[in-house]
Amino acid sequence: MAVNPEDQVVPDVIRVPVIAEQLAVGTRTVDTGRGVRVHKTVLEQPVTIDERLARDEVEVRHVPVDRIVGPDEAPANRYEGDTLIVPILEEVLVVERRVRIKEELHITRIRREERYQEEVVLKAEQVSVERFDDSGTPPLK
Repeated sequence: MAVNPEDQVVPDVIRVPVIAEQLAVGTRTVDTGRGVRVHKTVLEQPVTIDERLARDEVEVRHVPVDRIVGPDEAPANRYEGDTLIVPILEEVLVVERRVRIKEELHITRIRREERYQEEVVLKAEQVSVERFDDSGTPPLK
């Protein structure tokens, strides 16, 4: 004989609730009636600058050469030590055309140093903080 599941007697079910607590954390601003007063002062302190400065100067000399060279023999700019030599060319009419070095520019770089001093003022700020209550009077120490 088969048992019909609908014919079975189901005992009363007891249910037990499960409770869990949750924590919510937050912040809020609270006026305590207290405050701070900030005082700022500026101090000036003179400082002397003492540095060496470098300056380049050039000296230009015209040096007569008066030498005839062939058209393919014209010299290029060149250095002799610290001096840059720039040939100045000129064509002269002869029975044939020739290139004559008329003069050279001798350019020498001269480095000079000089002492530079100047007094400047540097500023620094100082801050003091004063706490007070709601009435505006500082608390007793």
